[in-house]
Amino acid sequence: MDNSKIAMTTEQKWKLPFLLIVIGQSISLIGSSAVQFALIWWITSETNSALLLGLSGMVAYVPVVLFSPAAGVIADRYNRKVICICADLFVGLSAAVFALLLWLYEMPIWISLLVLLMRAIGNTFHSPSIRSIIPQMVPAEQLVRANSWNQMMQSGSYILGPILGAAMYAAFPINAILLTDLMGAIVACCLLGVVKVPKLIAKNKVKQSFKDDFKEGLSVYAADRKLLVIIIAETLCLIFYMPLTTFFPLMISSYFNAGAWYASAGSLSCALGMMASAILLSSRLRVKNKLKTAYVGLGVMGIAVLFCGLLPSSLIACWLFIFACAFIGGGGNIHTIPLTAYMHETISREKMGRAFSLLSVTSSVTMPIGLAIASPVAEIIGISKWFFISGIGICLITSIALLFQKRIKWDF
Repeated sequence: MDNSKIAMTTEQKWKLPFLLIVIGQSISLIGSSAVQFALIWWITSETNSALLLGLSGMVAYVPVVLFSPAAGVIADRYNRKVICICADLFVGLSAAVFALLLWLYEMPIWISLLVLLMRAIGNTFHSPSIRSIIPQMVPAEQLVRANSWNQMMQSGSYILGPILGAAMYAAFPINAILLTDLMGAIVACCLLGVVKVPKLIAKNKVKQSFKDDFKEGLSVYAADRKLLVIIIAETLCLIFYMPLTTFFPLMISSYFNAGAWYASAGSLSCALGMMASAILLSSRLRVKNKLKTAYVGLGVMGIAVLFCGLLPSSLIACWLFIFACAFIGGGGNIHTIPLTAYMHETISREKMGRAFSLLSVTSSVTMPIGLAIASPVAEIIGISKWFFISGIGICLITSIALLFQKRIKWDF
């Protein structure tokens, strides 16, 4: 057998099982996004309560902060495939039970917060396990490509999910829509169930406490200064960026005086930018230096946000804003995909879950911190000026982090 046939056979061994997992998770994510969209709209239409909407957003972050350390330890201690299946079914069954209760009884609206909380808890335990499975299946030299495919499918799911949710909300009652979550979870679990995930061989058989296990997971950042610097930079950039995800609709409506259609066009542009960058990174072009590429992604995001803050208040400028959203989404993927691949390559597999759980915690706390700073400032100086300040902040943080990196050997 010649070398080309051997290479093709080797690629097929990991590609088909990996794609089965990605397809299953994408179908589940479409259903989950549709249900999330429908639930938020249901709460809005039934109550018109800003407090309930605020609480519905908060319950998505609280479980991540509280349970991520435990989720990371569990992902590294036990079978990740089983954890993913259990977490997926937990999310789907939570929605199905709520649908049944709505059908049988007159339930208060605030009960929906409990469903959102259960979904967030399930996703908290699912995330580090599914992210840690990838390097168990994919060859090291194909990790950027595999993560790009995964991100591309996720981007498509985030586009289709809300569209499906809006269509179903117009045609069906909320309890029927909730069953979509369970159907998506069943498909994901079945596809993951038929895939053989290589078992982890633990190097250290000594049992430790959860606290010691989590500390051991944190040690991967202390041991790799290059990774530590970029994670700190990412966290600081997210403090500026995360509030912008809340301010996007306000920028469209109050600053550009445009309608909801323009807001949806902005969201679509961002998602298309994510897909385009994922396709670019999944091509035959090899990313030689993953961390430098990740910094480029942060820089693209910062420049795009800065550009948005300089736009005048006009309809033509609104279209430029929508165009810039593609670079914000694309820059995010250019940062995330190589960084994830770098972590997959450099962190030992038995510590992977804990490493990714810490990332979940840091990204979750940036939203409340960012909003606490951005909300009063944007109220005083205006929403467009906060975009401008955020762009400068992201660019400065990225530049300072790169200066620190000059003292560290780049070659990986």
